[in-house]
Amino acid sequence: MIKVLITDKLAQQGIDLLNSTDGAEAVVKTGIDEDALAEIIGQYDGLIIRSGTKVTAKVLSNCGNLKAIARAGVGVDNIDIPEATRRGVLVMNTPGGNTVSAAEHTMALILAMSRNVVPACNSLKAGAWDRKKYMGNQLNGKVLGIIGLGRIGMSVAEMARGFNMKIIGYDPFAVPAAAEKLGLEITDDLQRLFQQSDYITVHVPRNEQTLNMIGTEQIKMMKPTVRLINCARGGIINEDALYDALAEKRIAAGALDVYTKEPPENRRFAELDNCLVTPHLGASTEEAQIEVAVEAAQILLDAIKTGLIRNALNAPSTAAAQPPVVSRYARLARRIGTLVSTIATGRIKEVQLQYRGSIAEMDVESVTLNFAIGLLQKHFDMPLNMVNTPVLAKERGISFDQTKNPSVKDVASSFSAKVVTDKVTRTVTGSVFGETLLRIIEIDGFKIEMTPQGAVLVIFNDDKPGVIGAVGTVCGRHNINICTMGVGQKLQEQKAILAVSLDKKPDESTVEELRKLDFVNEIYVCNLD
Repeated sequence: MIKVLITDKLAQQGIDLLNSTDGAEAVVKTGIDEDALAEIIGQYDGLIIRSGTKVTAKVLSNCGNLKAIARAGVGVDNIDIPEATRRGVLVMNTPGGNTVSAAEHTMALILAMSRNVVPACNSLKAGAWDRKKYMGNQLNGKVLGIIGLGRIGMSVAEMARGFNMKIIGYDPFAVPAAAEKLGLEITDDLQRLFQQSDYITVHVPRNEQTLNMIGTEQIKMMKPTVRLINCARGGIINEDALYDALAEKRIAAGALDVYTKEPPENRRFAELDNCLVTPHLGASTEEAQIEVAVEAAQILLDAIKTGLIRNALNAPSTAAAQPPVVSRYARLARRIGTLVSTIATGRIKEVQLQYRGSIAEMDVESVTLNFAIGLLQKHFDMPLNMVNTPVLAKERGISFDQTKNPSVKDVASSFSAKVVTDKVTRTVTGSVFGETLLRIIEIDGFKIEMTPQGAVLVIFNDDKPGVIGAVGTVCGRHNINICTMGVGQKLQEQKAILAVSLDKKPDESTVEELRKLDFVNEIYVCNLD
């Protein structure tokens, strides 16, 4: 008998699916605390949760029979995934279940702002009858700017087309092929989107690149009649900048369903007549809750009964089943992917991978997948792994063209990745020396030797005396130790590259001080661990 514990409120249809399956039983115990869950969790084969239950290391320390956890929803911040992985417990989520609901909520906010639904309703309930005060705007013919063309962004686009809106789409990562088929006008110029749009909605994950993506300077570019919507993640639209623009009537309206901190401590947006606020309702529909409940139950049953794994967030490692050198190249490739994701700014158009030397004669599927994980991870809210990465890459129209050449060039064996975006082309090559030492040996044609580990600083600079000393002085002033350093030159071009591994990641003030050095052309920081 497969026993499944449910510790958060779950739509009955999901519970019914479990109980109607031969050899399965659902046990519902909502509201139990960490100690109680830790005491009983080992008695169950599966666990289904939502956001309320915290699956901590303490809970997992007594996991017993537990084989899999399914999150009915997207976010998995409440699950200690590394500990689950160490314990051999599969973690899955249901990322597609709330797509339509989140898109519909976005459209609901757009419509409510356009027709002054909330203030007009409140006015009439208070006894007034003021039709002129609440004159609205129609969506027909208006320009909708969509930032982020993933599942939800594309669903919003489809719905907006039904209102005969003109759509400008921007994605900092990659544009799915379906976007152009739908008739979206794709742009790589965010400033143009800000200047031309009547409505702007964001649908990107929150990370270092998207945090405060829309702030004071971006709002200054917009029409005074623009309306901004955030149903994605709090902080993508800077809340201070948005509040000031709304309070000063520099833009027409705003609508927030998500906040930097939830619930928000500051209720200031509720005081503005030109701002709609809702308490993170994007996925809060009966249909969405039923869909994620049924999907969570089904993927849990499939994983436990048949071994079919879908939406896994911690797929088991294949390291034990492959030669040690392949495992080390996989580790190197993931770090190269992370580095490339930082220095290859813009929207991905093409990815070319090349294996040379002895590694080219081996099965390198895990190496390619690890590179893909490193390259794509920052563009997704969920952890990527060997199972979900190919699916997510395909959804976004990204393919990995791979060539193998057993002939040797420069070193006995190497892995090279070339990524072309709408802004730059970057090529990074790495090798494993002595079967154990991971090294990056070339970046954009600059021959270097760098250890891909920890915090890494990459500076493209003019080739002139004093570069190393100046960078070292700034790092020393901020109590940052330089661990390893690689320098490459192109003498004819009088250009060079400095790749430095550090004992800690420099803060923004340190990076800004480095950026102001007169020889610096480009500077990038990333963490490769």
